[in-house]
Amino acid sequence: MSEAIIEAVAIEKSYPQPDGTRIQVVGATDLVVESGKIIALLGPSGCGKSTLLRMLTGLSEPTSGTLMWHGKPLDGQTPNVAIVFQSFALFPWLTVLDNVEAPLEARGVPAVERHKRALRTLDTVGLDGFETAYPKELSGGMKQRVGFARALVVEPKVLFMDEPFSALDVLTAENLRGELLELWLNKKMPTSAIFIVTHNIEEAVMLADRVMVLGRNPARVRSDFNVRLKHPRDRKSARFVELVDYIYKVMTEPDVEHVIPDAETTAEIILPKGGLTKDALKKQGAPIRTAKYQMLPHARVGGIAGLVELLQDRGGREDLFRLSEELVMDVEDLLPILEACVLLGFAWLKEGDVQITPQGTAFAEADIQHRKILFRKACLEHVTILKQIESILKRKSDHSIQDEFFHDILDEYFAEEEVQRQFETAMNWGRYAEIFDYDRESGRLVQSEPPAPAESAPVESHDPAAAPKP
Repeated sequence: MSEAIIEAVAIEKSYPQPDGTRIQVVGATDLVVESGKIIALLGPSGCGKSTLLRMLTGLSEPTSGTLMWHGKPLDGQTPNVAIVFQSFALFPWLTVLDNVEAPLEARGVPAVERHKRALRTLDTVGLDGFETAYPKELSGGMKQRVGFARALVVEPKVLFMDEPFSALDVLTAENLRGELLELWLNKKMPTSAIFIVTHNIEEAVMLADRVMVLGRNPARVRSDFNVRLKHPRDRKSARFVELVDYIYKVMTEPDVEHVIPDAETTAEIILPKGGLTKDALKKQGAPIRTAKYQMLPHARVGGIAGLVELLQDRGGREDLFRLSEELVMDVEDLLPILEACVLLGFAWLKEGDVQITPQGTAFAEADIQHRKILFRKACLEHVTILKQIESILKRKSDHSIQDEFFHDILDEYFAEEEVQRQFETAMNWGRYAEIFDYDRESGRLVQSEPPAPAESAPVESHDPAAAPKP
């Protein structure tokens, strides 16, 4: 086994609430960052990937658990790591050379030494000749190269990357991935390990020696396995496609335990599942709050309708991997729309396939007004917060209420940054379904008149077992 640079033992992250309870974002997690490996961390949006990365880098302290650096507790020390961010994060008033020198200056490296190291690193990433340029003169790909150089110039033991290619166009991102891999394989990088957070499944299988997939509410490791494929890797090879399809299944079917295909080729690392138990959390202090409200996928009605129509046009069933490829969408973009369709009863997922339900077929074939009726019915059957809003508005004498009431409710069950996203999604769905009107200026929700019913054929109940066979 390779040397363990960073070792996390039962690290957990939760945030305190006014009532003394805590919202758990990352469940108790065991994790090892080994020397000589590229590790990719995947997971749905909002699952806690970046929170976990910040804990591993020392930017955020775990609420509980132990973080080890070369076998010794970190205890507030700053580990020798560097981070490449999605947003480039360059100083616009500094030249390329000055941007790369900045972290060395912060560490007190003498001017002559930091100048030499910065020039050498810029040459490594292919930016020699651009030392005096300013960020506004550079393309997105070149800006990210500056980000790589700034991270590598400090010669980190572990290079952390938080979705470093997601802000780039497809061709530029592909080019940078290839260059990163070339530097790594040819040992031109002064780093012992790479830890990359990504939402791109193919990117993870293409680059990583080891892939970890997180679940959410709270974040937990659902799968952790070594990718035993030699570089360069062929996207069209049977083994590559098998692994991509496996990860899709893990991410889209959170309640199903999947087995990695062909275990002889890919060795799975089995880690403890789930987070801390309620009893364990109580021993540590404040109790954990169990979420009463499901986390709504951040998908708009137009995207939901578009996907349902697409499935209907394709005979009602499609392979998820093929669908993602043809739509030229990363799983991070497609998954929330799929989750919304499943939550509302318009589709179901099984073994990597997405299939329309009878409710979904009725929705796809309906006219505009009847779609609103079907969407309203689905929301009030399956979405707790919308069901509660409808009930309260119906019972109030003036049939209206301030939006802060629901903000406060959601704040009890979700982390601060998630509350607004949940509220915006609920507003988008509820207004389309004519459950309520919302005046953003006054911040009041007012009960709507439901859409007039239209004659339609009865819709069968949502039952995957009764779904038509392909």
